[in-house]
Amino acid sequence: MIHIELTREDPWPAVTDWDALAARAARAAIERTPHGDLIATAATVEISIRLTSDDEVHQLNAQYRHKDKPTNVLSFPMVQPDLIDTVSQNSDDGELLLGDIVMAHGVCEREAMEKGVTVAEHATHLLVHGTLHLLGYDHMGDEEAEGMEEIERQALASLGIADPYPVRED
Repeated sequence: MIHIELTREDPWPAVTDWDALAARAARAAIERTPHGDLIATAATVEISIRLTSDDEVHQLNAQYRHKDKPTNVLSFPMVQPDLIDTVSQNSDDGELLLGDIVMAHGVCEREAMEKGVTVAEHATHLLVHGTLHLLGYDHMGDEEAEGMEEIERQALASLGIADPYPVRED
């Protein structure tokens, strides 16, 4: 069972049901990976999500990635990807903390405007993206990036959200 522990700070608007949006995004991402059985496992698989300010994300990005600027989403995995299945099946207390996702409102809002989508749609994409990072996916090389983007496309399509990567070089 997936459990989302979400905290929302200003300026993220209260009019959106962020808990439901985050749960749908995480499930859609996980279902499209070899770790899809985490959705139905008896263990509680927790993802902590913090919706916060650009300033807080800027500070975290500088501290953990040595990049002195805010970014849209940061992911902090708590389990090595090759151990996810065994940890969830053998957890002593039936709980697995998959990791933390932190998102910057201003960056998300600006990117949504640039893409011509709603903040909720773009945040859904970023949560899918962040969840995949918690599962060990990365986009450092072209092949990794293409694989990760394809899972994102499939997850977002299942949620009725258009392809966020419409321009492809073949």
